[in-house]
Amino acid sequence: MQRTSAIGMIFLLVSCEFFTPSEKRTVQLAEKELQSINWNDVDQYPLFENCDEMADKLSQKECFQNTLLLHFSNTLLEFEFVLNKEIEEPVYVDFIIDKQGSITVMHIEKSGLIQDQIPEFDGIISRSLKNLPKLEPALKRGMPVDAKCRIPIKFQSN
Repeated sequence: MQRTSAIGMIFLLVSCEFFTPSEKRTVQLAEKELQSINWNDVDQYPLFENCDEMADKLSQKECFQNTLLLHFSNTLLEFEFVLNKEIEEPVYVDFIIDKQGSITVMHIEKSGLIQDQIPEFDGIISRSLKNLPKLEPALKRGMPVDAKCRIPIKFQSN
């Protein structure tokens, strides 16, 4: 009987050791996979309803940016700005689209000239985002993720 229990103990010890390397391999493979993912890039850009989700990534990005730029242009055309000097320079709008598809301005980079001549610019851009068409969030591995974006708006005064 002692011999049977000794064999049983050896079997238990060997069987536990047998499963440990498999678990370690699984963890190592998962860690390697996570390290190989480029977390600074998305698999699918945020998309408006007019953008094709089956299009290639570059086309999706262009559709997203063009829709957003058209929206900003139409919003800015509603205002008449009185300018002291001609403006022909870009403004950069940094924003984040969260996992639910909500968009928020994070920062607007503009020159002092634009700030002096159009002090209400930031407010106009921020308010215009409330009237955007429905926006689907960016996807990474099929899961909605937050995405930061930067859009250049070029000013050209007449």
